Order: sequence, then structure tokens, then C-alpha cells
Amino acid sequence: MMTAITHRTVSTNGIQMHIAEAGSGPLVVLCHGWPESWYSWRHQLTALAEAGYHAVAPDQRGYGQTTAPQEIEKYTQLHLVGDIVGLLDALGEETAVIVGHDWGAPVAWNSALLRPDRFPAVVGMSVPYGPRGDVRPTDGMKAIFGDNFFYILYFQEPGKAEAELEADVRVTMRKLLYSASGNLVPTPEMGQPRPKTAKFLDNMVDPAELPPWLSEADLDFFVGEFQRTGFRGGLNWYRNIDRNWELMGAWRNAKVTVPALFITGEKDPVRGFAPEANIRQHVPNLKDLVLVPGAGHWVQQEAPEAVNEALIRFLRSL
Repeated sequence: MMTAITHRTVSTNGIQMHIAEAGSGPLVVLCHGWPESWYSWRHQLTALAEAGYHAVAPDQRGYGQTTAPQEIEKYTQLHLVGDIVGLLDALGEETAVIVGHDWGAPVAWNSALLRPDRFPAVVGMSVPYGPRGDVRPTDGMKAIFGDNFFYILYFQEPGKAEAELEADVRVTMRKLLYSASGNLVPTPEMGQPRPKTAKFLDNMVDPAELPPWLSEADLDFFVGEFQRTGFRGGLNWYRNIDRNWELMGAWRNAKVTVPALFITGEKDPVRGFAPEANIRQHVPNLKDLVLVPGAGHWVQQEAPEAVNEALIRFLRSL
């Protein structure tokens, strides 16, 4: 019999946070990315529980059944790390291993950076740790992309991306989940620069059938969540990248020193602009860098067995 996943809501850092959890034992917190939810960790929750851990996957601030403040400035990394510290308090736990994928990865890295006393080990997926540098993020992006489209800059204007993504949530999620996966067959046009006037979904493929790792029921879950909540909460994480840079000035060039693991898909498009090559100099206690063959961006959903094996091996090494 598979271990049951249960649900409840806890109070943390001034918000109500919905969590999915399974198992008992040492705490492992699983932080999802954009545009996702606790459900992105469905394969890890049960595997970790069966390996002897208490696995907890929250809907993070702005997502799912968790509070979504209206104010953009309430989605900084300091708020998001604070939410996870408060989650540990709500669960009565002193420490946890923190795991993060996509936007959840900066939350995990920063949790280990800011509170190594509470997060004595960290796992990042897809997005490697990079310390706070000297250039304001949007200034750097404008310098690189100039008059060409770049999705993070497109996301900065409130309401613009929401209108595009919410026009047909099922098409949005189907295109996004497929086009960032290892199943995508790229075309030459996909690598070409696009004008600033382009939209986010323009170059994405709407597949005739879903990839093997994504069932219609899985897609239904994601679609149902974002039809109910909209995309504003998650997009507000992007709208704080400059504010995060300002707030993190005291941690300029800081290293993450706790034991760490990094997992990424071989075909993850993030590798094109956030390569993992420099991670060891910024994370000196990196125990392993796992490149999952054939997987794209949604690595823990696309290749759950490989990810679970790497996660459990790392946890047992601690």
C-alpha cells in the first residue's frame, strides 16, 4: 500500500499555509517553483515517507490554498524564507533539510544561507545557487537582451502576463509543461531572438498528446488551481528580483556552506542562462551534482525514480 498524503493548514509568518505531508521521522521540506504547487512533489512525498522521513510540501505564498497577499512587495525572498522558518515552528521542529525546485530553489538556497541553524542541509533543483552580485538584476537583463524579448522582463509589468496566461489556463499549462520538458523536440526558430513585443507563450508547443510523465489527471490538478487563483501570486515573485537584490546587500558574494546537493535535467532550458558550472565555488560543501539524462525542467516529475534515489542517498549521507 502506498503511503497516504494528508493535508492541513498552518499559520506562519502572518499567512495561512496549506501543506501536503506524508510519513514521520526527520523533516524534509519541499519547495515548489513556478507555476506549480505542492502537487509537483507528489512522487517525492510518498518515496521520502517510505524511506523514513516526514516529507512536507507547502503551497508557497501566492499559490494554491495558501494566502496570496495583494501587495507585490510582500513576495520578497525574506518573506518566503520567513514562511518556511515559521512552518518549522508550526510543526514543532528545530531543523529540516530543505529542498527547492525552480523558484523554490532560491528559497531553499537562501534558507540555508540565512538560517543554517534551522536548515543544516539543502538540495537545489534546476536553479543553481548564485550569490548576490553587483548589478541590479533587471539592469543586467536589459543589457544582455536589449530590444529582444526576455520573459522575466515581460513579467515585471503587473497585469500583462496575467492577461496572457489566464486567457486559457489549460492551454497555458499544457504548453508550458510540455515545452520546458525533455520531451520537446526543438525547432531552429525556438533559439532565435524575438522582439520585445512578443508574448511568453508565442514560441511554445501545444502537444497533440501529453508526455508520458504527465497524465490528464495531473494536468487537471494544475489547471484547476490556477483557474481558481490566477497567476498573480507566482508572478509577484519575479517582480521582487530587484527588491531582493537591494535587501540582500549584506550577503554580497556570500557562500552557502551547509552540505548541499544539486539536481538538474540534462535538457533543462534553464541551463542555457543559469549554468551550473560555477556552483562549487559558491557552495563549497556541495556533495554531488546530479545531471538526469533526458529530463527537462520539471525534473522531479519527469524522472521521479532518479530524483528520489539521489535525494534519499544524500539524506542518508547526513
